[in-house]
Amino acid sequence: MERRFFDLWVDVYVPGRWYLAEPATSSGEEIEDPWMFSAGRPVADPGPLRIPIFKPGKPLDIEFAGVGNTPVVNEQIASVFREMAPNDVQLFPVEVEGQADPYYILNVTREIRCIDDAACEEVQYFTQDDVRSDLAGQYRSVIGLRIDTSKVAEARVFRLWGYYHPIIVDVGIKEALERTGISGGRFVEVTGPKAVATGGNLLPETHKNPELLRQVESARKAAFRNLGEPSEESITPIVPHGDAWPSARQAWRIIRRPAGRTLCVSDGLSDPFHGSTEPSCGYGLELAIETDEPVPDDGGWTLLLLRRVSDEVAQHEHLSKALLEGVLSMEVPGKDMPEPLVTRDGRVGVLLGVEATTLPISFPTPAGDVRLVTVKALLPKELAFLLERGKVELLRRLAESGEPHLSRSWRKPVV
Repeated sequence: MERRFFDLWVDVYVPGRWYLAEPATSSGEEIEDPWMFSAGRPVADPGPLRIPIFKPGKPLDIEFAGVGNTPVVNEQIASVFREMAPNDVQLFPVEVEGQADPYYILNVTREIRCIDDAACEEVQYFTQDDVRSDLAGQYRSVIGLRIDTSKVAEARVFRLWGYYHPIIVDVGIKEALERTGISGGRFVEVTGPKAVATGGNLLPETHKNPELLRQVESARKAAFRNLGEPSEESITPIVPHGDAWPSARQAWRIIRRPAGRTLCVSDGLSDPFHGSTEPSCGYGLELAIETDEPVPDDGGWTLLLLRRVSDEVAQHEHLSKALLEGVLSMEVPGKDMPEPLVTRDGRVGVLLGVEATTLPISFPTPAGDVRLVTVKALLPKELAFLLERGKVELLRRLAESGEPHLSRSWRKPVV
């Protein structure tokens, strides 16, 4: 009988959950490599570590902390791995801010090359033309993950070669963890027949709190109408892959505004989480990119850029958390983007959260306020300046230019 394995990853649907920041030394200094506990290899004992609270809330049994998604577990969860997979993991005691109970960093020490490309719904790879050319041949994205169990041997817990995100556990460990009542982690099977696409969009009737979903949607539509004339229907992908979106529904809208301006907005990052009946407004934000250049009905390059940024934010929890606090920078693939925006490495840089005097900072919904986060397309010179000098000086120069949040494909750089 074929062994069964599951992807253990973050459960963002826990209402009122806490969020943990990057591990630090006992003196508060950042660790040298924030990804060291996600690489699938043994590490030397790092010595005493502590983890600050990024956002207070309900303590979880397992959390993936900071930009490196460091697995942090309580004693109950640690004991399962300690007893059932001692050859596959390391457990390092760590002090979690404000917690008297023991916690541990869980480091998975095995990495196995076993993704079954043909059985997955879709795989995308890094190439030599990417900004991270050193990752060429590894996985940029995997949708509908499936693994080849014939390559796993005796391992019970491992990470995947070329795709660091999930921790893979066998069915025995999954069931043992579930018996503890684990909070903060969710399981998705990665063995068995190829997943059947469901369209990626949940109907309201399948949502655990459909009435709240309708109320939040209604409030969001009203907020968009206050910004201009929104498209009647939202734009959804032909091949959806929105499992990371709060209601598993990817959508965007085009809003025509005065003076020939067009605003493209995400339409679903603030949906209530479909796996919970508790009130929430998803990630608490929606993204918006505004331009005064002509925009076709399909949204053109502005919507294409917004879609890529939206998916990055949805798939990486730490980004949505950080965007509620301030301005972030990001790079996304530059394929089919205007040539003046694309770097030599084939990427486009953006700033998220630049202040806009002509747009509201947030809008209300029955589940709470939703922040409207601007997306500013950067020219290659501006991106290089940002990487060398930091965002503070670039933001100052953008502010001096007039309307710093406005995106254009043809303009003079501010540096």
